Amino acid sequence: MEIGIVGLGLMGGSLALSLRKLPFVTSVVGSDHNLEHQHTALELGLVQAILPFEELKKRCDVIFFAVPVDGVIALLNQSVDLAGSDKTLIDLGSTKALIVAAIPPEIRANVVAAHPMTGTEQFGPKAAFEGLYTDKVVVLCDLEHSGQKQRDIALKIFRAIEMQIHTMGAAQHDRHAAIISHMPHVISYALANTVLAQEEKENILALAAGGFRSMSRLAKSSPTMWEDIFRQNRANVLDAVELFQRELATLKEALLEKDYTTLHKEMKDANKLYEIFT
Repeated sequence: MEIGIVGLGLMGGSLALSLRKLPFVTSVVGSDHNLEHQHTALELGLVQAILPFEELKKRCDVIFFAVPVDGVIALLNQSVDLAGSDKTLIDLGSTKALIVAAIPPEIRANVVAAHPMTGTEQFGPKAAFEGLYTDKVVVLCDLEHSGQKQRDIALKIFRAIEMQIHTMGAAQHDRHAAIISHMPHVISYALANTVLAQEEKENILALAAGGFRSMSRLAKSSPTMWEDIFRQNRANVLDAVELFQRELATLKEALLEKDYTTLHKEMKDANKLYEIFT
């Protein structure tokens, strides 16, 4: 099969590197509105050719949309002419409910809504690397509304690049993603701005150790991309932030009251999280 990828940044570029090694993939071509990304993707060998979306759409058997959610919705609306075909369209958007609701009914069977739970704080084609998807979770949403062939192809591809497949509803996904993925970015941005507002550059460089670096790493993520995610999943992110504020208030109250028994219990309860990962 011939595969097309729209969006050749970290996610799309890394996907291309993984797909090009699969025995059933004859070629991987790309499309990107950013001319610099086009040139870089070709120079790095991420894709074998750059095509306009209209040409890529006609030529490829499978098309991945590795662009922000608004871009995915626009591309889906530009793909209505594929109605009645057996092509497979797979979106990789970070929020799913808006995308699923926006799929034109004529091509609903062609679309598989997916979210690979992977990435780094880097972005652009130069950030792409092989192995980004290996052993990571991919969530497939509302899979029962995709066509049988499209479901089979998506499962075949994600298994071939060694992803762990989970399925759930789009609304359920967005609630979970707000807590597990989106809220940590809110916290990281807030932490970075707190430090920048209080500390001199020299102190940050001299005193910032592993804990701060780990917690603030996400603050390097693309503001453009994450503004979109926060806007599109606003209600769920607000709920997640409110839950976090309650936990933070408990710790604050324990410190105010010098209630170190409660403080110790809260920290001990938090330790249980890492029992899940071991």
